[in-house]
Amino acid sequence: MDQPTVGILHPGSMGAAVAACAATNATAVLWCETGRSTASAARAAQFGLTPVVALAELLDRSDIVISLCPPAFAEDLARDVAEHRFAGVYVEANAINPTRVQRIAALLAPTATVVDGGVVGSPPVGGKAPTLYLSGPADGTASIDALFTDTAVQTSALGTEVGKASALKLSYASFQKTSRVLVALAVGMAREHGVDQELIEVASRRTDSYLSEPQYVARTAARAWRWGPELEEAADALAAAGLPPEMLRAAASTLARWHDVKDDSALTLTDALDRLAHP
Repeated sequence: MDQPTVGILHPGSMGAAVAACAATNATAVLWCETGRSTASAARAAQFGLTPVVALAELLDRSDIVISLCPPAFAEDLARDVAEHRFAGVYVEANAINPTRVQRIAALLAPTATVVDGGVVGSPPVGGKAPTLYLSGPADGTASIDALFTDTAVQTSALGTEVGKASALKLSYASFQKTSRVLVALAVGMAREHGVDQELIEVASRRTDSYLSEPQYVARTAARAWRWGPELEEAADALAAAGLPPEMLRAAASTLARWHDVKDDSALTLTDALDRLAHP
């Protein structure tokens, strides 16, 4: 489609930045301000998104809708969209397991074209260029590829099977996020015995070790509110594949100890480890 109108649900840190990239090849990018926080409104304004009052208006005006929200809300949001019989391209880009994506695709059928999406990488700001992996109907994935042409969001199509993009996203997230949780536990244990600096020195001899980056623990803690539910989704995907999910569920349980430091950019390594030991 030529210069589509795009709706973003909702402008979080990733959603707003991705939506801003979409604006390069769109007539307008809309977001629904009803029920959203002042932080969401500030992000939307920062990235030049156009507010609308009601979800119905956003859906009526949009050719493409991109859903980027916390995993727990993905199906409820899709259900709201389905009730309005949205007939455009719906990009389910949340970090949810393939089974849930397939349920959402069935929920939105037959009116909408559902494209499964998985964002790997950081929000596309400050020179960062994440990849949006896509799977689903070829005409749908082609329209999303065109939407992000010549932007900081790279796209990669994985085929026509809904669920593949989410499977790739969660497979990668399983390793990346659980590894960061293990760093927190390892440094916390070493600190208890007064050998944390020695641990970091040992790890620093290996350039591929997350243990050599303990400062990232504080950033992990600040993101725990998002990462924990994502690992639960990945655990569900492991269970569905007949693989043991317990390791990821344990990592999610560890992340839950940081639930009260959501997006706290001032958090230090010491603060994060203290909260881990004494929730």
